Amino acid sequence: MADRETLPLPLEVRARLAELELELSEGDITQKGYEKKRSKLIGAYLPQPTGVEQSMPQERRTPVTPSSSRYHRRRSSGSRDERYRSDVHTEAVQAALAKHKERKMAVPMPSKRRSLVVQTSMDAYTPPDTSSGSEEEGSVQGDSQGTPTSSQGSINMEHWISRAIHGSTTSSTTSSSSTQSGGSGAANRLADVMAQTHIGKSGPIAHLSLKRKALPGTVENGNSLRRSCEFGSELAWPPLESEENHSAPPDVTTYTTEHSIQVERPTGSTSRAAPKYGNAELMETGDGVPVSSRVSAKIQQLVNTLKRPKRPPLREFFVDDFEELLEVQQPDPNQPKPEGAQMLPMRGEQLGVVTNWPPSLEAALQRWGTISPKAPCLTTMDTNGKPLYILTYGKLWTRSMKVAYNILHKLGTKQEPMVRPGDRVALVFPNNDPAAFMVAFYGCLLAEVVPVPIEVPLTRKDAGSQQIGFLLGSCGVTVALTSDACHKGLPKSPTGEIPQFKGWPKLLWFVTESKHLSKPPRDWFPHIKDANNDTAYIEYKTCKDGSVLGVTVTRIALLTHCQALTQACGYTEAETIVNVLDFKKDVGLWHGILTSVMNMMHVISIPYSLMKVNPLSWIQKVCQYKAKVACVKSRDMHWALVAHRDQRDVNLSSLRMLIVADGSNPWSISSCDAFLNVFQSKGLRPEVICPCASSPEALTVAIRRPTDDSNQPPGRGVLSMQGLSHGVIRVDSEEKLSVLTVQDVGTVMPGALMCVVKPDGVPQLCRTDEIGELCVCSIATGTSYYGLSGMTKNTFEVFPMTSTGAPISEYPFTRTGLLGFVGPGGLAFIAGKMDGLMVVSGRRHNADDIVATALAVEPMKFVYRGRIAVFSITVLHDERIVIVAEQRPDSTEEDSFQWMSRVLQAIDSIHQVGVYCLALVPANTLPKTPLGGIHLSETKQLFLEGSLHPCNVLMCPHTCVTNLPKPRQKQPEIGPASVMVGNLVSGKRIAQASGRDLGQIEDNDQARKFLFLSEVLQWRAQTTPDHVLFTLLNSRGTIASSLTCLQLHKRAEKIAAMLAERGHLQDGDHVALVYPPGIDLIAAFYGCLYAGCVPITVRPPHPQNIATTLPTVKMIVEVSRSACIMTTQGICKLLRSREASAAVDVRTWPPVLDTDDLPKKRPPQLYKPSNPDTLAYLDFSVSTTGMLAGVKMSHTATSAFCRSIKLQCELYPSREVAICLDPYCGLGFVLWCLCSVYSGHQSILIPPSELETNPALWLLAVSQYKVRDTFCSYSVMELCTKGLGLQTESLKSRGLDLSRVRTCVVVAEERPRIALTQSFSKLFKDLGLHPRAVSTSFGCRVNLAICLQPHRLGKLAEQGTSGPDPTTVYVDMRALRHDRVRLVERGSPHSLPLMESGKILPGVRIIIANPETKGPLGDSHLGEIWVHSGHNASGYFTIYGDESLQSDHFNSRLSFGDTQTIWARTGYLGFLRRTELTDASGERHDALYVVGALDEAMELRGMRYHPIDIETSVIRTHKSITECAVFTWTNLLVVVVELDGSEQEALDLVPLVTNVVLEEHYLIVGVVVVVDIGVIPINSRGEKQRMHLRDGFLADQLDPIYVAYNM
Repeated sequence: MADRETLPLPLEVRARLAELELELSEGDITQKGYEKKRSKLIGAYLPQPTGVEQSMPQERRTPVTPSSSRYHRRRSSGSRDERYRSDVHTEAVQAALAKHKERKMAVPMPSKRRSLVVQTSMDAYTPPDTSSGSEEEGSVQGDSQGTPTSSQGSINMEHWISRAIHGSTTSSTTSSSSTQSGGSGAANRLADVMAQTHIGKSGPIAHLSLKRKALPGTVENGNSLRRSCEFGSELAWPPLESEENHSAPPDVTTYTTEHSIQVERPTGSTSRAAPKYGNAELMETGDGVPVSSRVSAKIQQLVNTLKRPKRPPLREFFVDDFEELLEVQQPDPNQPKPEGAQMLPMRGEQLGVVTNWPPSLEAALQRWGTISPKAPCLTTMDTNGKPLYILTYGKLWTRSMKVAYNILHKLGTKQEPMVRPGDRVALVFPNNDPAAFMVAFYGCLLAEVVPVPIEVPLTRKDAGSQQIGFLLGSCGVTVALTSDACHKGLPKSPTGEIPQFKGWPKLLWFVTESKHLSKPPRDWFPHIKDANNDTAYIEYKTCKDGSVLGVTVTRIALLTHCQALTQACGYTEAETIVNVLDFKKDVGLWHGILTSVMNMMHVISIPYSLMKVNPLSWIQKVCQYKAKVACVKSRDMHWALVAHRDQRDVNLSSLRMLIVADGSNPWSISSCDAFLNVFQSKGLRPEVICPCASSPEALTVAIRRPTDDSNQPPGRGVLSMQGLSHGVIRVDSEEKLSVLTVQDVGTVMPGALMCVVKPDGVPQLCRTDEIGELCVCSIATGTSYYGLSGMTKNTFEVFPMTSTGAPISEYPFTRTGLLGFVGPGGLAFIAGKMDGLMVVSGRRHNADDIVATALAVEPMKFVYRGRIAVFSITVLHDERIVIVAEQRPDSTEEDSFQWMSRVLQAIDSIHQVGVYCLALVPANTLPKTPLGGIHLSETKQLFLEGSLHPCNVLMCPHTCVTNLPKPRQKQPEIGPASVMVGNLVSGKRIAQASGRDLGQIEDNDQARKFLFLSEVLQWRAQTTPDHVLFTLLNSRGTIASSLTCLQLHKRAEKIAAMLAERGHLQDGDHVALVYPPGIDLIAAFYGCLYAGCVPITVRPPHPQNIATTLPTVKMIVEVSRSACIMTTQGICKLLRSREASAAVDVRTWPPVLDTDDLPKKRPPQLYKPSNPDTLAYLDFSVSTTGMLAGVKMSHTATSAFCRSIKLQCELYPSREVAICLDPYCGLGFVLWCLCSVYSGHQSILIPPSELETNPALWLLAVSQYKVRDTFCSYSVMELCTKGLGLQTESLKSRGLDLSRVRTCVVVAEERPRIALTQSFSKLFKDLGLHPRAVSTSFGCRVNLAICLQPHRLGKLAEQGTSGPDPTTVYVDMRALRHDRVRLVERGSPHSLPLMESGKILPGVRIIIANPETKGPLGDSHLGEIWVHSGHNASGYFTIYGDESLQSDHFNSRLSFGDTQTIWARTGYLGFLRRTELTDASGERHDALYVVGALDEAMELRGMRYHPIDIETSVIRTHKSITECAVFTWTNLLVVVVELDGSEQEALDLVPLVTNVVLEEHYLIVGVVVVVDIGVIPINSRGEKQRMHLRDGFLADQLDPIYVAYNM
């Protein structure tokens, strides 16, 4: 800890303070009394306000003797990761959290299906203890597991002063610790009961520990801990509105008697008017769970939360207009800038020349192996901690010679040896066999081959092992040396071969045990030379992205490094050293394998497996062997702390040096402090702890020297995190909350030169108060990345420059990858690594720091300590922080969620950065590195590809994505005249188009003579009675029934008679026809016309799903005011069944007529309508927005419609057309029932429902009947694409041939589904389908078919009857959002393919109008499609659910231009484009492109989005998403995805969906709902019913697998 902030206090005052602290720690004085006396003592010495800039933290530290510092330090316990433990930090985090309105849980809990939730017992659910104590009693609390909790009181003025003097945020009490056996049998877990005070403005208590059981104050030295707690008001928290609750604590530096000092805080500080995640409006039950967990309540909660002001002002917009201008982020003018002088390179001491230093490492080995063969070199341990084997220098020498001889002479043949000097070989040895490794390593050095030590591949899919394979391949490795045991353990194929691992080259595995090797002949001797520039070995290094590089170290570098280490560490011959580190690389290799041999030292090697069983093993070995040196990591110190209680006789006085290998991790300081604190009483001297900094490229960068002078304290820096994020060093004077305390890692290595350069761009020297990357110039560094010259140049051949641009040295420097600065006295400080650096909106954050903050939020209950990964992903042009942690199996869903939301708050307060995604995964599921750490890049990879399978996810895009493009401001509309003029000037034509003019077409159309379809049928029955009009196929493809002209006429007559007799219907009555698709329906329709009734076709209820389908039938019958229902006998029974009466009131059905038994007689006369403008039939359909709309079709419109289709499709009696459509509304009904009667062609009817049993039915029929024209729906096309995808070969062999098809039209009322039509065309191309045959039609409620484009292929095209090909254009999706059409090249970013909707029908005119102003638009604008045609419907019969729908849908006029014509508004947005193609008459062809329905379009951020575009992006994002639908609720975007996979994958989708929508659409997803397949409702045309889905979601009817509410 940084125990004293400098104040010029006289010695006697200090002594008195130390006494006071002792009294307090022993309980002789209360906290209150302590603080009183203390403020008296130091009142006189408080600093007066001065504006002194302290550029360096160290210059102001006063030395503290270890004895007094012990009283400040809290006793450490095993409750938190010591690697990342810092009491300052923990307290800072707790204080930061206390600032947030803590007990309110504003983040809506995700909803999960029960099967996903781990059931937990209720006893974890004790409500928080809120008992208030009297002033004198501090309540000490913990939970049964003994994890630390803290109750926070308020801090008074003196405490602020004391903190300023202490530099430590802990109130200076020692906390007592005891061992307890918890209820869950976790005995001997340490309870770290911390009496902590907390920051508030004499604010009330805030309980951070959510679930805990009270625990009596544990006693040490017979005194219970006491602490003063002042409770404020009775309120749980002061109201949010009052600004001052969030103001800063009083600023001590300007100390006056007034307590109400308001301190102006710089921007970006931690206090804000309203906490970001707070939610005051939410009603709650006592335990913080929202009263209503209904979806709608949660969304409301989310909306309320998001209404709160967010901290980052949206200033870094990138204006993503068509020039793609990304606005460069403006730096904050208030941000701290470096002000120091330019740094001077630091030179290490001279590398001494010692006479007996060997000329090379092999020479050293030879010398010791021959002079002192009995001297121990290496002792290995078994898992019980017993010495397993002692390797002497003699054995090491003879065995490595043997290995060298065998490598060179026994592999391959004499003429063709497999390995020659200079070749690379892999060393694959397990972590518990250092002896075999050492022998192999020195064997390679003696044979002059280059060892490449790597990890043992455990499985073929080991995390990261594929990348190691790439390294081996690029190094040209063909031989792997390994040990016997390891060779046996490798995975084998059935034949006993070792399989080739994924990505690995083919290797020969060679076992190096002595018994397998031949003895070298007596005359053979290895060639021992002086160290030179040949490569000695290659150390592998894993990069941030997971790729593996090989750092080459030359023989001279190797030797020089050993000499430098020997000098720096003061190694002497025959010293004993305990090594816990991995001996294959880094510090473990350098000290435990190389330098030790140079100095004939004895290494005691402790394997990782032993540390897992007995964490104290290394300390025991130090005592047992009286070791002088130990090499450890912070983790090993931390483990020793957890376990040291069981150990009585520990004595560490023999240690002269404890090398902390990861001392460069800023968080190692807390482990070092805590370790010293505990073991100082066991003989550990403070000056023994020697942190060092190293990197694979630069080897050892700096190391703290073991001194004998215990008075010189180590350097400490308390740096402001805020400053660090801007790359500058500031002593944190302001808050003490967001600080990073770093320790020095000693001075530069002997013989080296070190400087600090800017991390990016030109390697320019930093200023003294600037953080940069350390660079080293020395012989003892790596020289290259093997085989990568470009990267080598950037890393190993850097020439740092001064500000004037002059290089500081003629020799190249090596980048270390470490970020830091050089402090006073040449001490190096490391603040982070380049690899852990995340740059979020211009500020730098270190992954380790974020991990530490996350872990300081009482993590032990919820997540595993060492298993937390922090990385950044790039989404929407900035890095976003992702945290992944492993969750403990016993923590409840809500606990974890509470923890997650508090981690967000803590990181936000301390680092001032938002976390984009926080994910918890089940225990033991994150990919591990060989030594048990988390494999970061692999974790990131899994996260990005959606295979991490988290069990909890919290995304916060709303709070941390601040660079969205500006919302669009709608411009005030320009007047009509100026639009006309503007269009003329710019040469744009008004967007209008028309089909062929009906008046000019000369055709011998007999049917034109008749005004009514009923007359056309009678005429056909007389003239061609036996001509077959309709053929119905069953699921086997055989004819179920057929109708000739006469048969249809006869049946229609009988039905008309029945209507008159049994139904007693008047002419003009409405009749509902409830029939399955077939011939009965057609007969019933004409029967109605014959009787003068108005038919309404209704889809029958589904027998398996009566509850949902029958109400729709009932609704249509009621809304259409049908006087009776005609149907078949089967459906008749269904309508009156018991299931039906459960769904609807069956007593209110109108009379039901069963047409299966018809009267024998015909009606007296057939009805002839008097006026062709009367109603012919009603067409009812449910729109995509869930509206039921019926339109009126007059006799005139019906005949005109049929004629238009006949002309467009060239239909004659000799033609056959196959129809696979639902015959209930729109163009489907017209083609099924009406066209054949009008044109006389034969319709082959294929009910789409039959395809469910036989998907090939439609195409087989088309082929069998040699049909040239066929019509289908998208659902049919999809069924064929999915169902027949793998069967094209077998269909071909069954003779399926589609080469005669010239038109295959998809009947639709939506934007053409281009992906589906293309995959259909591709799939059936092999069966002869012409790619240009497939096209689409477009219709809507006001006009059932506007476009219908059959293409003419082959000879016909030459005869001039051709319509041109359907054209596809690519438009810019971003322009479309602004209602503009901008054509782009295929494949350009943000391009959206649109397919033309078909050729405009004869007699149809189209114009594109502005839906708001009703003015005509120019060619390149997106607007509403308006249509004028003889077959427009004549109006809505009724619209169910929205009576206010305007009549102007059918009779609108333009606001200017042609104001006379009456247009119908389609409600669809689209645009016209004049193409280069000409049609038969030589006219230029105008293509109509439909973009989407106006009702469905979503207005978000002032722009217009079409759901389908977002859905397409989402479906592409993960293989398990089969379908997706989006809708908005308030201003939140809700994305519903159907999951095809296990429910465990549900949470993988949340981040992916959020990312893709941000990236491609610049929208933040508010809610992600994961549901089962088939939940998204679709209508009969296969269109998604998004509004139904929305209603179902808000009413909690979807039974979702998971619902995530993004913050």
